[in-house]
Amino acid sequence: MTQELFRQDAYLRETAAAVRSVGEQGIVLDRTVFYPLGGGQAGDSGVLVLADGRLLQVADTRKHKDAEGRPTGEIAHVPAPGQEGLLAALHPGDHVLARIDWERRHKLMRFHTTTHLLCHLVPQLVNGCSITPDYARLDFNMTDPLDKDALSEGIARLVAAAHPVEVGAISDEELDANPALVKSMSVQPPRGTGQVRTIRVGGADNAIDYQPCGGTHVANTSEIGAVVVTKIEKKSASTRRVVLGFA
Repeated sequence: MTQELFRQDAYLRETAAAVRSVGEQGIVLDRTVFYPLGGGQAGDSGVLVLADGRLLQVADTRKHKDAEGRPTGEIAHVPAPGQEGLLAALHPGDHVLARIDWERRHKLMRFHTTTHLLCHLVPQLVNGCSITPDYARLDFNMTDPLDKDALSEGIARLVAAAHPVEVGAISDEELDANPALVKSMSVQPPRGTGQVRTIRVGGADNAIDYQPCGGTHVANTSEIGAVVVTKIEKKSASTRRVVLGFA
């Protein structure tokens, strides 16, 4: 399996790594700072610095799958088009420096943490999510109307409060005993290792949001900056979509 360094430290921008394989799905490394598409969050982009200093552009990052479409536990770094020569120069065992596009990643982190603030402001189940560098959206399973300005003001208040954001973990058994921690109807927490990664916004005694999550986040809500609700849509009789953007 690829060692996922971003799970514990979302601020790591690069790491030395060894190539495991090069194939149609992309380049698999033994360790990486690149987050793969999942949980509604876009995959990272960046570069792989080859031993001779040449840069291989990574356009996307995905979970590697086997011939039957099942995740293998490895992560595939998808090269940008037109780099066949660089790909041909890569072989298993080669050493590279994996470096993410930090500015893009930081936008994803700011938006992702803001969606957790929204889960506090709108205490309803989520049935859809998309987090990109340009916008984020959450689809709430609800029929009541939402007020754009009120939500933007609520986000600003929580950002200004400078709540800490902490990575943790609970056991599968603890999650089974507390099913209300899962706020997404469309994405279930990954299981299989016996531990489920969690994100807590606020201290242990006064958390404003606490739920299973595998994404990357800022360390404090003050780092989010100016994020506002740009649109609220009625997507169906039972779905209200909240769209976030940078102010």
